Amino acid sequence: MGKRIILGSASPRRRELLRQIGVEFEVMVSKGEEKYKSAVPEEIVKELALEKAENVSEEIEKCTKKDLVIIGADTIVVLGGEILGKPVDEADAFRMLKSLQGRVHRVYTGVALLDFDAKGRKQTTVHAEKTDVYVHEMGQEEIRRYIATKESMDKAGAYGVQGKFASYIDRIEGDYYNVVGLPIAYVYRQLKQTGWEQ
Repeated sequence: MGKRIILGSASPRRRELLRQIGVEFEVMVSKGEEKYKSAVPEEIVKELALEKAENVSEEIEKCTKKDLVIIGADTIVVLGGEILGKPVDEADAFRMLKSLQGRVHRVYTGVALLDFDAKGRKQTTVHAEKTDVYVHEMGQEEIRRYIATKESMDKAGAYGVQGKFASYIDRIEGDYYNVVGLPIAYVYRQLKQTGWEQ
C-alpha cells in the first residue's frame, strides 16, 4: 500500500503538475491566514509553505495521520526587492507588468512535505527553489491586451508563464516548473524518499 498524498493548495497549476507525473492525490486547502516573519524571499516561501502544510495537518484527525504525505507550497515573484503578489485589480496588474518588462525578476517557490510513517511519526522537509525570468520589452497596448485575457488576476506577478504571457518571456534561468508554481522534479524525488509508489 502506497502513501496517501494530500496537496494543501487550491492552485490548478500545482494540481496539473502532480497529475502530469502520475501522482494520485487529494486536495485540502489551508484555511489559515498567511503570515511570515522573514524578510528574505527564500525564507518567506519556506515559512508560508510549511504554514499551509501544518494548517492542513491540524484539520486531519490524528488517527488518520499514518502513511500520509501533506504537500504545502507557496510562490512569490520578487523584483528589485519588492514582492509582487496577486494583483488586486487591473490597474495593479498593469503596474506590475509594466515594472517587469525589459528586466529580470526572480520567482521563488517554497515546498513543505510533512511525511507521516505507519506509526504516525512525522518527518518535515522544507525547501525553496529560485528561478530567474527575463521579460521582453512590452508596449502599453500589449500589456492591456494581456490583462484583457484575465490570466493576470489570480497569479503572483500578474502573469502565467504557461499561458499567453509566453510571448513575452525572453529566457528563464532555472526550473521552468518552479515558475508555474511547483518544482515538480524536486517534489518527485522527495516523494520517492517517503516510500510513495507511483
